[in-house]
Amino acid sequence: MRKIKIFDTTLRDGEQAPWFGMSKSSKVEIAKMLDEMGVDVIEAGFAASNGIDFEAIKAISNEVKLATVCSLARLNKNDIDKAYEAIKDARHKRIHVFIATSDIHIKDKLHMTRDEVINSVHDMVRYAKSKVDDIEFSLEDATRSDKDFACKVIDTAIEAGATTINIPDTVGYTEPDEFREFLTYLKENSRLDEVDWSVHCHNDLGLAVANTMTAIKCGASQVEGTINGIGERAGNVDLIQVLANISVRNNIYDVYTDVALAYSKKISQLVEDVTHQSIP
Repeated sequence: MRKIKIFDTTLRDGEQAPWFGMSKSSKVEIAKMLDEMGVDVIEAGFAASNGIDFEAIKAISNEVKLATVCSLARLNKNDIDKAYEAIKDARHKRIHVFIATSDIHIKDKLHMTRDEVINSVHDMVRYAKSKVDDIEFSLEDATRSDKDFACKVIDTAIEAGATTINIPDTVGYTEPDEFREFLTYLKENSRLDEVDWSVHCHNDLGLAVANTMTAIKCGASQVEGTINGIGERAGNVDLIQVLANISVRNNIYDVYTDVALAYSKKISQLVEDVTHQSIP
């Protein structure tokens, strides 16, 4: 039976929902419970975004005992340096770097060319690798990207030292059959299966759980989401629902996690209290 790593981004992507800002002490409390319940990776924040996030990540790095502590960073030296400084005291540490790969984002948000994106991936993933061994690379807006360009980006990131590749459905655009076809193409035409690979699904069309479970069937070794599905716009995939699917329908998925499902109600209620969001 294959293990699925659980990557929790409640404290980073979850906090990006309007009015869901969390205090440092609340973030540490949530991180400690995530660690206790067996989550593999805790994305503690985005160190370069503000001083509050930076200090919270540092505090979490000193408290978490088992999980890998991760900070998000854009592909530039300042972000990567800030991420490293925030997580450097963690027992297990990861830097999570990302850049957009869809043409609409490359042109209208980044104001770059495809070649410039490739060069940035090569140089900055290698720079992040000089800081820590565990590097995750995400192709922002992957599901709206040209498949062959996505494969080229994946191979470049792996050659530069990425140990996990994340395929996000950043704007919740794809649907399960389409997602399966896209992931299969990436596996067959890039080095994706040589490393851990992950998905990060948003819920804009209500398909985040369905898409995540489809990715598990396709061979994903890590899934990313938040407690209670909090996050930007319609939110992220709800990790508790993913864990419930894996447990209840194990005859279909034939995978396991190290997360203790018995903590579900407790962690869900803690995040509800911190964010003042009612659980459906």
